Amino acid sequence: MRLRFTKMHGLGNDFVVFDGVNQRVGLTPEQCRRIADRHFGIGCDQILLVERPGRTDVDFRYRIFNADGGEVEQCGNGARCFVRFVHDTGLTTKSAIRVETAAGIIEPELLASGLVKVNMGAPRFAPAEIPFVADAEALTYPLQVGSHTLDIAVVSMGNPHAVLRVNDLDSAPVDVLGAAIESHRRFPQRVNAGFMQVLTPHDIRLRVYERGTGETLACGTGACAAAVAGIRQAWLKSPVSVHTRGGDLVIEWAGPGQPVFMTGPAVTVFEGEIELS
Repeated sequence: MRLRFTKMHGLGNDFVVFDGVNQRVGLTPEQCRRIADRHFGIGCDQILLVERPGRTDVDFRYRIFNADGGEVEQCGNGARCFVRFVHDTGLTTKSAIRVETAAGIIEPELLASGLVKVNMGAPRFAPAEIPFVADAEALTYPLQVGSHTLDIAVVSMGNPHAVLRVNDLDSAPVDVLGAAIESHRRFPQRVNAGFMQVLTPHDIRLRVYERGTGETLACGTGACAAAVAGIRQAWLKSPVSVHTRGGDLVIEWAGPGQPVFMTGPAVTVFEGEIELS
């Protein structure tokens, strides 16, 4: 099976994008792992699949596969690359589209500046909707990791996030703590672990250990989750500039029940073909 693909990135969070509208694409977990392998495949954090919609009120269906081959619900940086891809490849002439995901409908828009703004929907905080094991909803929760008790905020942006505030992001043990939080028994579907350093009420630095991938250069839904968690705890005020290792995002959130808006770049790197057995 020979498939055409496009390599893209959003702030260094990189993707292999497949057009499932004009070619038949059926990927096994093993094939996803091969594609994502940076030595024996193309190399990426996640694989994005563009498909025809399954309902009449949306333009496309959007599927996301992590580097470990598992399918996940949502990806913010991928959503920006998605609208850039379908626009640049002529799959649509619309600058704003509605996209069906496993987590619900998102609405990305290609701005005149070249940046992409995405309505990511309203965040959810109920433990059962994350999912997270807790007796009741709270702003933060104590999480026992080894001999340490961490104070985390838990947010769903269509996918689960745990957000931990740190004083110095550079010295934060992201790999060790991130892996422990990702697979913690209180997160039955695992979780993305965000490490946030507050600089000002409108600026944060962020590193995210993504489930099924490890630390990435940027995480769009992680940026949304961190900004929301900070606003809820009165550390931050909208809009929030999120500085990641790969670049900057702007997150806007008016408060409970309101959607989160994320604005940032999406870049095409190259196109090619890959032969998959």
